[in-house]
Amino acid sequence: MKTRSAQSAKTLYLTQLAVLVVILLLLELTGLGFIRTPGLEFTIMTVPVIVGAIVLGPGAGAILGTVFGLTSFWQCVSGKSPFGATLLSINPVGAFITTVPTRALMGLLCGLAFVLLRRVMKNRASQYALSSLAGSLLNTVFFMGALVLFYYQTDFIQGFAKTLGSPNAVAFIFAFVGLQGLLEAVICAFLGTVIVGALKKYIKP
Repeated sequence: MKTRSAQSAKTLYLTQLAVLVVILLLLELTGLGFIRTPGLEFTIMTVPVIVGAIVLGPGAGAILGTVFGLTSFWQCVSGKSPFGATLLSINPVGAFITTVPTRALMGLLCGLAFVLLRRVMKNRASQYALSSLAGSLLNTVFFMGALVLFYYQTDFIQGFAKTLGSPNAVAFIFAFVGLQGLLEAVICAFLGTVIVGALKKYIKP
């Protein structure tokens, strides 16, 4: 039989997880979580995932990453994302894998990165910063990797590659993500670090 403290800890965990899920849904519903350009849709949706992965653990990161991914897939299905809707029309399975499992894996690995960094580093701010940066970069790497895997040879993506003057898939990734993608990673990592640092003063995972 569970002790009262164990039940309280589980209730607190589920409450914190639910709050982060609600934040993700609100960011999607209000459109505040996505920044659209003629190419990719950049996002700050990774921030709640990063925060959850660090504060609540890898399992929570995977759950929140899945929620993030499902909101991205919904953007494709609903047509709210013209880029995503085109991917869906070309290859629905590819669109799902590109948006959902990649984000779930990102959340999981972000949490695992924090567990590892906590063991090898003493400075808490550095732990938060590197874990947050890892989460944001993994989101971009996994998404772009899946995009190239499923769509690089399609006329749609080849049109972008030709416009960008990219002779191969690697060059295409760097050209397509560009400076804005790096800025997204830095911004999300900064926000994740600040929020986690504040929460860690009051909340125990």
